Amino acid sequence: MKVLITGGAGYIGSHAAKALAAAGHEGVVYDNLSTGHLWAVKWGPFEYGDIGDTTTLAGVMRRHGIEAVLHFAARSYVGESAVRPDIYYRNNVSGSISVLDAMRAADVGKIVFSSTCSTYGARNAMPLVEGMPQAPINCYGRTKLMVEEILGDYASAYGIAPMVLRFFNAAGADPDGELGEEHVPETHLVPLILQAAAGMRPEIQLFGDDYPTTDGTCVRDYVHVTDLGATHLAALSRLVPGELQAYNLGSGTGYSVREMLAAAERITGRPVPVQIAPRRPGDPPRLVADTAAAAAALGWSPRHSDLDTIIATTWAWMTEHRQNAYRALANRGGA
Repeated sequence: MKVLITGGAGYIGSHAAKALAAAGHEGVVYDNLSTGHLWAVKWGPFEYGDIGDTTTLAGVMRRHGIEAVLHFAARSYVGESAVRPDIYYRNNVSGSISVLDAMRAADVGKIVFSSTCSTYGARNAMPLVEGMPQAPINCYGRTKLMVEEILGDYASAYGIAPMVLRFFNAAGADPDGELGEEHVPETHLVPLILQAAAGMRPEIQLFGDDYPTTDGTCVRDYVHVTDLGATHLAALSRLVPGELQAYNLGSGTGYSVREMLAAAERITGRPVPVQIAPRRPGDPPRLVADTAAAAAALGWSPRHSDLDTIIATTWAWMTEHRQNAYRALANRGGA
């Protein structure tokens, strides 16, 4: 199968591209490199472009004979979405409409959409189940929910086959060491903690220690990025024309920030300096997935999403990637 991967130069998209190639499929990466990296495109052709450019998108789909789309391209910083909602509605919502219209123009009927647990909002009942009402409490989550609803309307009106995968907290790095997480700025907890352990930043800011949780810090469900990438193969084979399907992808286990800090110190053997900071707007106290539906429909059974593997693979990638960057700098005469 030939698959277009929007945002395929990014963190999760590049891991999905590797999984596709391993299964014998061709993944064509479409990315404007605003947050992605060209070094992460290793398993198929690369096409530079913005998802808002419907004409270019449709042309790429026709030229490569695309049969399905994995749609990862999106802005994904909760804090940024609060102060720049225009960027988020334009890119995440309007950009997704552009992808769908390009699919119609190129006669592509299958799409798997990268959504988020943020669409559920702040819920007292845990774990989160797909049938729960969705009431996001931040702009980022609202843009993702809007796209989910648009996909349902396009399925009804045009007969496309969409699937929504609601990711919980993606973390970890490719166990083979070929891919990992590199965001500028970095906002994800695991790499921030490990950067503090490595001395790459002076401390980790702990945003709120007075939440109604066991130790006062937020609880999240962390899922390994390799597991997320691999499950897109199953998703592509289970799409149904005219029917919107939606599934949670998580580990089913929640860990607090303090638990993550303790695990990182244990695995790295290094202390992690911490500074307590005020709560961030839009952060729910707990988010944990019920993954029974994904297990039944997609065979979801994450292999790498235990806490030790997540932290160990991130640490291995971060330290090796950093060393490689220093070597490259030295080879260019910069060090």
